[in-house]
Amino acid sequence: MNSVTATDESYGYSLERGWRTLAIAGGVVGLLGILAIAFPMVTGLSVTVGLGVLLLVGGIVHGAHAFTARGWSGSLWQAALAAISIVAGVALVVNPVVGLVSLTALAIAYLLVDAAAELWMSMRMDDQPGRASVAVSGLLSLVLAGLLWTGFPANAGWAIGVLVGVGLFVTGLSMVIVAFTGRSAAETTSAATEPRSA
Repeated sequence: MNSVTATDESYGYSLERGWRTLAIAGGVVGLLGILAIAFPMVTGLSVTVGLGVLLLVGGIVHGAHAFTARGWSGSLWQAALAAISIVAGVALVVNPVVGLVSLTALAIAYLLVDAAAELWMSMRMDDQPGRASVAVSGLLSLVLAGLLWTGFPANAGWAIGVLVGVGLFVTGLSMVIVAFTGRSAAETTSAATEPRSA
């Protein structure tokens, strides 16, 4: 066994070895997307309540830090962050429907960032398998962000669940496509490099 083969097997990621994990992860992400699409209002409310709980926990942590570091010059800032986080968290948990409007704006921002990231990744993939599926996923996220923006805020009640679900489904599907096309390319390459028997 030469040093190049040992190095290739020891370091880095290759689809030849990791395609199954990528395919399973893509399937799980796609399934979560389908569930989010099937229950859009539940998804939107769940996201809102989850964010509210995170803000409450963050506020408690900031408050505890401000209380334990009273001599520190930044403790007043920590106390202010704690108060803002707790008020925002309580508002989202108590009335998640109202919070959906704000989350719709955040969903637009998320889809735009997701689109930019996937389009940038597809440009960097050069001739690697699955490049087109990643680019299509990015373009779809961009289109969804535009559609959501044109109906804002009237569609805030259900849009978060549907759009996040579609985004998750397409991302999961592109992961599965990259896994299987990478596996096929790896099998073709390894078959071509195997020495012929005499």
